[in-house]
Amino acid sequence: MLTDVTTLSSPAFNGRQTGTTDDADSAKWVTDRFLASGLSLATVRVDPTSPVRQGRGYMTAAVTVPKIAPNPVLHISTAGDSLPHQLGTDYLPILDSPSAAVRGPIVFVGYGIVDRDQGIDDYDGVDTTNAIVLFLRGKPTHYKGTISHADKVRFARQRGALGYLTATGPVLSSYEGRRGVTGQPGAFYGLSLPSETLPGAWISTTLAEQILAAPDHAQLHRLHGLQENLNRSPAAQSVNTGRYGSLAWQTRTEEGILMNVLAFLPGSDSQKAHEVLVIGAHRDHFGQQAGLLFPGADDNASGTAVMLEVARAISKAGAQGKRAILFISFSGEEQGLIGSRLYLERPIAPIGSTKAMINIDHAGIGNGRLTIGVTGLEKELVLEAGQAVGLTEKLDVFGFFPGGDHVPFKEAGVPTVTVVSSGAHPHFHQPTDNPDTINKDILLVAARYVLALAWALAGDR
Repeated sequence: MLTDVTTLSSPAFNGRQTGTTDDADSAKWVTDRFLASGLSLATVRVDPTSPVRQGRGYMTAAVTVPKIAPNPVLHISTAGDSLPHQLGTDYLPILDSPSAAVRGPIVFVGYGIVDRDQGIDDYDGVDTTNAIVLFLRGKPTHYKGTISHADKVRFARQRGALGYLTATGPVLSSYEGRRGVTGQPGAFYGLSLPSETLPGAWISTTLAEQILAAPDHAQLHRLHGLQENLNRSPAAQSVNTGRYGSLAWQTRTEEGILMNVLAFLPGSDSQKAHEVLVIGAHRDHFGQQAGLLFPGADDNASGTAVMLEVARAISKAGAQGKRAILFISFSGEEQGLIGSRLYLERPIAPIGSTKAMINIDHAGIGNGRLTIGVTGLEKELVLEAGQAVGLTEKLDVFGFFPGGDHVPFKEAGVPTVTVVSSGAHPHFHQPTDNPDTINKDILLVAARYVLALAWALAGDR
């Protein structure tokens, strides 16, 4: 597994950005690994309206491939000084951001939410016309409902902003704390509609604090207090920071082909062989952006390697579950789950006959434990699978795990289990997500657990 992680996250695959030839090469590599393990490639139903040809084992779709050119510039200043910052550490353009050549005052707009039903207008009391707005990622603790990054960008555009900055606030949610969020910017697709987008960048928490501090660097922790107020009350905390920002970079887009790889092991029970257990892991990452390579070792060469090992172990043992097991190497996860959504649009077996979906994502770094997210299944079942291989004490079982290729399956009514290594993932979406950060013992724990769970779900359960 460690060898597979090292291979997938090597410069040979150049970060496996969805729709690129590098991602296609990684799809072919996964195909060869499936076939070498004795699996059969799945027969994929072709969409007759699609101009994209599909081959046996491949489910494909046309996608747009955005690329940020090297040396993007973010400059932040007052009349007399400027704030030092470094690409990758302190700022990174949103990867599908349009080309930028804008300058304006920086206005802090809280979480950037406008929701009159809940009495929130983070733009109240400030003029953001021709400004660069700064908003926090996520949502206040009292906010009910969902809010996307694209929603926030749309609000900014509607209020006349030229561009935006976004940052993780210094007050972390329990989920962010559990995942070891560092406050550094990460590679990220904004997923805004072309007619509703703006140029924007993710900046570090430290840089956001410096922007909101007075020019003499007094009140350095002002952002902490503003975020606490936002979390307590829907009242706006927006303020003109007194600083100016400029954004300058080039974005180009290409057309490419997304490739999911599908392989299977048939079931042995004539009464259940038509039922399918799906085991998936996304293969894509962010590629080469802004002059930086994002290797994607933990996210998600690790999950891909675990999936390949489980497939190999079952096949080489000559074992057959009562149900068929379908292994899917998804692309497009980072670009809005488009690979898994594509499968749900054209499943190779009826969704009603899909027993469950196991998703494996960033499973190579952490504290040695596994975080298990469960929907539609009894938690006792996932605990029993851990008990079968002596891992019960290493499992942290929760309900729905936000984000990932299991989400479209859950939305379609399929029970899901998400397997993620517990603890901090400090290299998440960073250029430092290299294979030398991967812990092979964690890979082994994840593979043993997924194997036990898969065998239970492919059998009598």
